[in-house]
Amino acid sequence: MSITRENLMTLEAYSRYRKENKLGVIAHRRLRSVSIGEHLNLQFESELTIRYQIQEMLRIEKIFEEEGIQAEIEAYAPLVPDGDNWKATLLIEFTDPEERKSALANMIGIEDRVYVEAEGYGKVYAIADEDLDRENDEKTSAVHFVRFQFKPQTINAIKSGAKVTLGCDHPSYTDQALIPGETLASLIEDLK
Repeated sequence: MSITRENLMTLEAYSRYRKENKLGVIAHRRLRSVSIGEHLNLQFESELTIRYQIQEMLRIEKIFEEEGIQAEIEAYAPLVPDGDNWKATLLIEFTDPEERKSALANMIGIEDRVYVEAEGYGKVYAIADEDLDRENDEKTSAVHFVRFQFKPQTINAIKSGAKVTLGCDHPSYTDQALIPGETLASLIEDLK
């Protein structure tokens, strides 16, 4: 289902929904989060996570006018998977500010070196920051939006039980992680 102004909740209805469903949405987001090593985290988006994000922005900013609602939809709706891809928020996480500053300077281009690999089907590298560039000559951003676009044979392999690895092969950061079964089951729901 696509997210439209007509199928979003009013601020009052969302307030009730939020009280009853916040923990479930947090659990869904946690299930769809995969770390690559100590410092990279991918939070795979879904229609639920993006709908919740839009509703949260409307609530926090107290947006109820048509124009403002449409602006939030246009900002976030492109992050909903399209059936032949996975979309994620890539977070580069360092708690120490000085360490983070140094790491971000050394990690320029890292968003293009993150990949998904279905066993036997090669690496599918992220297409990053399609909305705007999030790095400059001095550093990369700590947050990137990425899309993994799959060919039909890769989708079939994932759906058929192939092991799926999430990794990074940037010169300053190389690591990988097998996507856990429960997480993979949730991500498979995004594929047609």
